[in-house]
Amino acid sequence: MRCPYCRYEQSKVVDSRASEEGRSVRRRRECLSCSQRFTTYERIESTPLMVVKRDGRRERFQREKILDGIMTACEKRPVAVDKLQQLVDDIEYKLVADTAGEVRSEVIGKLVMERLQELDDVAYVRFASVYRQFKDLDAFEEELAKLKREERDAERGQSTR
Repeated sequence: MRCPYCRYEQSKVVDSRASEEGRSVRRRRECLSCSQRFTTYERIESTPLMVVKRDGRRERFQREKILDGIMTACEKRPVAVDKLQQLVDDIEYKLVADTAGEVRSEVIGKLVMERLQELDDVAYVRFASVYRQFKDLDAFEEELAKLKREERDAERGQSTR
């Protein structure tokens, strides 16, 4: 495994444990040249999942694209990076388990929005504004109003218990 700091090709494993509910192995490594530590993951390679884009194009599923979008939405928000990685892991696992090799990009977007809404309202609205391509302020306000209604309804449901 090549060191991401000095590019040396030899490292030693310092710690190894199951991760992502046993779907991968997380390894802490130490470079034998510069002594920097870094983390690697081993995953079972499966049949590639293809994403069908809105315009009909197909491309290979890239978890990094989802993580990048979520991290952008959560920028300057009190959400831990490991929570975001777990969110992406859960989405990827669900897609691989529930689909037959192809999934529409809209399905991925909806899954991300559902999970982000549970995690952080502001990140959810940020992601939704890009994903749903809000054309104007009215569309943005409608989404905020919907979010406020859901929050009010949830509070009422809790206060009646």
